[in-house]
Amino acid sequence: MEIARSLQNVPSSYIREILSAASDPSVISLAGGLPDPNTFPIELMRPTFEAMCDKPEVFQYGTTAGYAPLVNFLMDYYQLLQNHSAVICTGSQQGLDLVARAYINPGDTVVMEAPSYLGAMQVFGLVSASIVTVSQVDSGPNLEQLEACFKAHSPKMFYAVPDFHNPTGVCWSLETRKKVAELCIEYDVAFIEDAPYRELRFTGEVLPLVSTFCPDHSIVFRSFSKIASPGLRIGVVTGKKSYIDPIIKIKQGADLHSSIPMQAALLGLLKHPDFDEHLTNVKAIYKARYQTLHDALNDQLPASCTLNAVDGGMFIWVGIPQCDTFELARELLSKGVAVVPSPVFYPDAEGQPSALRLNFTNSSPEELVRAVEILSKELNRYC
Repeated sequence: MEIARSLQNVPSSYIREILSAASDPSVISLAGGLPDPNTFPIELMRPTFEAMCDKPEVFQYGTTAGYAPLVNFLMDYYQLLQNHSAVICTGSQQGLDLVARAYINPGDTVVMEAPSYLGAMQVFGLVSASIVTVSQVDSGPNLEQLEACFKAHSPKMFYAVPDFHNPTGVCWSLETRKKVAELCIEYDVAFIEDAPYRELRFTGEVLPLVSTFCPDHSIVFRSFSKIASPGLRIGVVTGKKSYIDPIIKIKQGADLHSSIPMQAALLGLLKHPDFDEHLTNVKAIYKARYQTLHDALNDQLPASCTLNAVDGGMFIWVGIPQCDTFELARELLSKGVAVVPSPVFYPDAEGQPSALRLNFTNSSPEELVRAVEILSKELNRYC
């Protein structure tokens, strides 16, 4: 049986493929955006899991929008506006898929930064969207390019990760956030704000969500995979009710609802008196590992390489001399280090600068230092 045309043009996820190879315990993986399993708050969730044995109702079918106690908690926690609502999804990745299916017709234009999140490019590719990109600067998207893009293409939506961008780690400035919101309102473009790393800020000032400045032109994805556990597979999509209702309709046909026991477990965790301390500890661990990786790269990388500094998140973006980055990644993997080459983060990588995305959250300090030694030695062959 022939697969759908929309799927034929969507490549497999390089990151998922390399993670399979990187699962070898002898490989130091800087490839995936994996949280450290030692940070999972299992003990904080244990009382909730044990109490579920006396609550058969959480093992029954539930409403598509989500477990009502969790939805109500999040509505208050995020201080959603009166005309806004929420839907719980099986990870924020499902939220992205549902939004694409609810709103994108074949050929509709979606704007993204370049580079951008690979998973979003796959989702938009599956609904046959026309992806148009704008370049990224230190403060976020190139605003002149963005406005010109809005004028020329009349896009339906602009997808972005403003807080600790995947893959570059860039955090948008306050001025950029306000200007993007202004442009979305002026040109009637829906802003799709993906915020999976927002709670992982370990230095600097917390900035408002972009959607704060254009609440009725935005849909926001939030994830609990990075601050609780990826295995829970719980995310939440929020926005004005007229934006969320079609998403709920799509989800009804997709999976009826996300796991109720997992939603109940998340609610117990978020309400636990020690949850804030847990989050503080996670950020302290990741800050120390980031500093270890950053310092080692700064000390050992060839002078022709560039290195960004980040205030949070899970990634460092390393610019390298022009080369076949896939071949470099294969060589590094053969020497025991897994990285992600830059072309996978572009709809069209032709002419784009060579770079590597490095993750610092799932390796020990010793592994990070060893990985940089191997990386630097290999890069010297290209410099």
